[in-house]
Amino acid sequence: MIQTAIDGVLIIEPKVFGDKRGYFFESFSQREFDEKVAPILGHTINFVQDNESMSSYGVMRGLHFQRPPFTQSKLVRCVKGAVLDVAVDIRKGSPTYGQHVAVELTEDNHRQYFVPRGFAHGFAVLSDTAVFQYKCDEFYHPEADGGISILDESLGIDWHIPTEKAILSDKDTKHSLLKDFDTPFDINVPLY
Repeated sequence: MIQTAIDGVLIIEPKVFGDKRGYFFESFSQREFDEKVAPILGHTINFVQDNESMSSYGVMRGLHFQRPPFTQSKLVRCVKGAVLDVAVDIRKGSPTYGQHVAVELTEDNHRQYFVPRGFAHGFAVLSDTAVFQYKCDEFYHPEADGGISILDESLGIDWHIPTEKAILSDKDTKHSLLKDFDTPFDINVPLY
């Protein structure tokens, strides 16, 4: 468990057992997650939905979140290829509001990234293709979809992809900049 510069945003490195046959690791254990993460967050997480996406080089997805009362925490990982994964603090009143943590997730480093509620999340594909998986602690609610522009330069995110090579969905090109964003999250209002 690696704590980052923003409280609650965690990098998880599993114990990988390898030999000439390949490798094995436990990709998720609710018991271990509760033992190690709950004390940091002050509550347990109950994941209810798993998602997977496949994307090619240059695809950027995000920065997404779900509005209250359907906020989501995510536990994400890249099972094939490599992505740069980013969490941006969008909690009004937070001392780290507008700041981000970026981590490279690859099929080789097996890292996982925990993104708590109150954060916008996105990633950029750095390899030819990438298969990305994530667990969510709230079901998808399209009516609660929200986003911030993934290309907002004020966030200071180096996506490791030239802007002219970025591939975005129509939906992701329409998100507002952080300065024009009215956050539905407040650091003083618990999200759980």
